[in-house]
This record gives sequence, C-alpha cells and structure tokens, in this order.
Amino acid sequence: MFELDGHVALVTGAGQNMGAGAARALAAQGAAVAVNDLVAGRAEAVRDEIEAAGGKAVAVPFDVLDPDAVRAGVAAAGEAFGHPVDILVNNAGIHSDMVARPFRALDPALWRGPVDINIFGSLHCIHAVIENMVSAHWGRVIQISSGAGRTGLAIGVALYGAGKSGIEGFVRHLSQEVAKEGITANTLALGMMDNSTENPDVTRALAGMVPTGRLGTPTDVGAAVVFLAAEETSWLTGQTINLNGGSTMN
Repeated sequence: MFELDGHVALVTGAGQNMGAGAARALAAQGAAVAVNDLVAGRAEAVRDEIEAAGGKAVAVPFDVLDPDAVRAGVAAAGEAFGHPVDILVNNAGIHSDMVARPFRALDPALWRGPVDINIFGSLHCIHAVIENMVSAHWGRVIQISSGAGRTGLAIGVALYGAGKSGIEGFVRHLSQEVAKEGITANTLALGMMDNSTENPDVTRALAGMVPTGRLGTPTDVGAAVVFLAAEETSWLTGQTINLNGGSTMN
C-alpha cells in the first residue's frame, strides 16, 4: 500500500526539517525524488542521505521565486529520471525577509517576501509541472501550509499567514480545474513543529500546548505527504488537512 515506484517527486525547501522528511518518506516508498533547496549544499546532503538508504534522488537547487530557474530545475529532474515530475510538494515557505513583528511595526519593504514565496513561489512550481500531469492523466499537488493561514495569531506572523491563506484558496480552485484529469491537489496545514531548537525548555513549553504532548516531526510530515501522494487517495482532493496534534479541529 502507498507504493510510489515509477513516480518522480519534486519537494521544494527539502534541504532541512519538514521538507527533508517529506523527501525521505517519498523515496522510501519508491519515488525518485528531486530535492530542492535554495542552498545547494543542503539539497545535496539530503540527496546523499536518500541514496545511502537505497533510494533514488537528485539535487535541484533553485529559487522558487525565479520562474526560469524553476522550469530549468523541473526539466533537470525529468531528464535525470527519464520521467516528468508527477508529484509536487510545495514546502518552501520561509522568506529571508520574514521577521516576527506586529504588522503596525513592520516596514512595508518586508511585506512582500512572505506573501511572494508562499503564493508566487508555489504558483511557479505548479505551473512548471501541471501540463505534464495533465498529459499523463495523473498527478499530485501537495501544498504545505500552516495553521497561521487559518487562525489569527498575535505572534507577528500576519503576512506569513496571509500568504498561506492565499495559496490554500488557490489550491482549492486548482483542484476543481484538474480533477477530471486524474490530478489531486490538497493542502497540509502544519501546527507547531520541532525545528531542532537548541533550547529544550522552549521545546517542552511548546509541546505542552499541544494535546498530544509533543511537537510535529519530519517523520509526521513525511507520512502525511506519502498518504496524499498515493494512488489509494485518488478520491481525496481540494482539502486542507490539519496536521497539528489536535491543536485545532475542523
């Protein structure tokens, strides 16, 4: 069940944390994985890890905000594996300009970054792969989002939340446009994740706010991504699934 042999996945922002977890999980199920990251060394490290475990991977470093670089990276992945990308995991979502600050104190020069990477970065990647998916009558678009896109938070992430809200809305519309082509499009809205903070006290405090008593991990994200990528979930589309340890419920 959930075998992905013969499929090619592109995971953006996969050089670390949750993106790396998604890349590893897809490869473990048999998919050939194009590991993207803005930093080439991180993408190459995850590629090497997947290959050492017996999987198939290639590093495709590029900036998701550069549409020409996105198309070149998608083409390189297809050439490396002799098959076009048919599973897309849009995970890149943290812009270098992003700072946690109340909106009223946020310089307008910093407004665009979190919105651009979450909306336009994802659109560039979807646009680069969707026609091949339509031609094959099979494809998976998996958008990584955040609870910040659905719940107001007073922690200085309003523009990040706006970007996540916007791309979630787009994915719902996309799902309807391509449903009859055998393509599904869904969103995973992540809750509080363990991003390897060096302060165990902070980790414990955050975990205490989650009903399950722990933060999310790359393994949790990888399992959910595999579920959405699989043939067995071909009737699941247009949905936003909360992956948050029960912190918020539909």
